[in-house]
Amino acid sequence: MRIFGREPALVLGLVAATVKLVSAFWLHTTADQQATVNTVAAAVVAVIIAFQVHDGIGAALLGLTQAGIAAAVGFGLHWDPDTQAIVFAFVSAAVAAYTRTQVTAPVPAPTLRRPTAI
Repeated sequence: MRIFGREPALVLGLVAATVKLVSAFWLHTTADQQATVNTVAAAVVAVIIAFQVHDGIGAALLGLTQAGIAAAVGFGLHWDPDTQAIVFAFVSAAVAAYTRTQVTAPVPAPTLRRPTAI
């Protein structure tokens, strides 16, 4: 798997270094905020890889949603746990609805026998 022609670990390393550079000279974020940004970056890379290999896309999107909510709260979004759960439940339902259209049963459904008239 490659992203921009590079290994995902290299891309994430560059993101981490960039976050540290920006924090040192411009934004002055906390260590927790830097870790949150790196977590979101890792979740984004997971989604990209899932799309490339056509496997686990739903799980990757749910992970990205969790990381995004955590990042938003870490940067000051004032959502209580109930609000976070509602947003995550909606995204989960949307992913499940999409997944349902992509999955087929491994065997056909049994046919129903109709009673014959005597």
